[in-house]
Amino acid sequence: MEDTQSVATLIDSTTSKIKELQKAFTELESHRAITLNLKWKQLEEHFHGLEKSLKRRFTELEDQEKEYETKTMEAWEMLEKREADVMAKEQASLERLQEKRDAAVSAIANAFQKHRKISSGEPAAITNENQGGSPSVEEKPPDMMAAESNLDDMKKTSEKECVEVMCYPQLVNLCRAMDSEGLHKFISDNRKNLASIREEIPLALKAATDPASLVLDSLNGFYCMEVSDLDGKKDSNLLGLRRTCIMLMECLSILLANLDHSSVSHIISENVREQAKAVVEEWKPKLDNLDMDANNGNSLEAHAFLQLLSTFGIDSDFDQEDLSKLIPMVSRRRQTADLCRFLGLSDKMPGVINVLVNNGRQIDAVNLAFEFELTEQFSPVTLLKSYLNEAKKVSSPVKKGNTSPSVQNEVSERELTALKAVIKCVEDHKLEALYPLDPLQKRVLQLEKAKADKKRAPEVAKPQPKRPRANGVGHGPRVTNAAADKNFYARMTDRYSQYMYDRPYVYPGPTDNHVPSLLGSAGYAMPPGHGNFFRNGFQYQAVQAPYLH
Repeated sequence: MEDTQSVATLIDSTTSKIKELQKAFTELESHRAITLNLKWKQLEEHFHGLEKSLKRRFTELEDQEKEYETKTMEAWEMLEKREADVMAKEQASLERLQEKRDAAVSAIANAFQKHRKISSGEPAAITNENQGGSPSVEEKPPDMMAAESNLDDMKKTSEKECVEVMCYPQLVNLCRAMDSEGLHKFISDNRKNLASIREEIPLALKAATDPASLVLDSLNGFYCMEVSDLDGKKDSNLLGLRRTCIMLMECLSILLANLDHSSVSHIISENVREQAKAVVEEWKPKLDNLDMDANNGNSLEAHAFLQLLSTFGIDSDFDQEDLSKLIPMVSRRRQTADLCRFLGLSDKMPGVINVLVNNGRQIDAVNLAFEFELTEQFSPVTLLKSYLNEAKKVSSPVKKGNTSPSVQNEVSERELTALKAVIKCVEDHKLEALYPLDPLQKRVLQLEKAKADKKRAPEVAKPQPKRPRANGVGHGPRVTNAAADKNFYARMTDRYSQYMYDRPYVYPGPTDNHVPSLLGSAGYAMPPGHGNFFRNGFQYQAVQAPYLH
């Protein structure tokens, strides 16, 4: 504001300044020696014009300043109003959230009270005596204690179910009724929700009068007599039944791990143990027919056998050396490490890893080496590099001996699979610093690009179907000439003899050309060279005519 007032004062003093300038100009004119062309009136008009222009501009600036101040005030008022609205909405949201939180806490408390009334008894605290996934009266090896820590998450989930309402009450009804077939059917029908079902099965088994006998009954049909071993690996229903059997035994182990020694002895009675031993004796001869390489470390039969020993605590009746021979058959199963600890096979793992390496299963060997902290004895990077080198050695003789497309595709697919397996293993165990992945990933992109190009090649080479001719004439009878040459296009006289002489439209050429017109002319004897050229060129035009549509 002070600057504006000073500018206004200077503008107001302009008139007095002009008068002083006029006096000075008059005095100058009186002392002049020569006549000046410039008159005072012209100077006065110029200065007055400048004064008016400055005053007009100054007035405009004042108006703009007032308008800006007005808009600024309005914007501030709008911002304050919006801020008040946002704070009011935020406060209302917090109040609603608090109400929902209080309602949820109340519902959980009510559900907990109802569940305590319905439940027959609560699980006792876990003692430090005789812990392990395979309950037994006998003393277990120390490495079973390490296996307990891997099941902590599943145990906590089972304990939390005491305060949660079960999502599948049908499980409780089926277990209470000891209906093993219905339990299988329910799990099969709800396989999409298998994760949530797996969490509720341990609690549902508590409702059964004899959980161990229920699980043993569910093993009926694991080896279907009507299905051969080869067909069993392809039968999706049988594979699903076997996975369900394994899951039920795992859930029984989780239930037993949350009980004290007396409760475990009550559930796994001597009668139940004898029944489990009978099942083991029935299954054991069938394992002799399994091929370790054919199962590729993912054998459901061997997994179920080991899980049966672990769950019912009857592994002491078997030699650990014999049990360790089954580990390569289940080396790709996620439960393998826990099973080995429960069965006391940790000391046998170096020999198991050597067997895997000797059979070209370095990926499984690396995974087990990390699980049992044997990476110093078995270098992961060395094993992975040897795995890729062996894959290349296997494919090299095939490439030299047989260059058929099918064999080349098989070799490329084998190398691509090996590269992807190594990349996944490196990422899972965070080995990027020791084994850079850039060269492997570039090779994967190269093989995938070559694979895509080979798939597109047959589509490009596929012959195109014939199209009708441009002049509307249908295809005439094709005459096969055995003496014809090997050209793609046949001789015109063989295929288009009628078409050549009975054309509906013939356009005569210029009158001065050397070739007589076809209309009304006698036979034209063309030299052999010109005749071949003319016929070939005429046929090429006839064949290309359909593309003019």
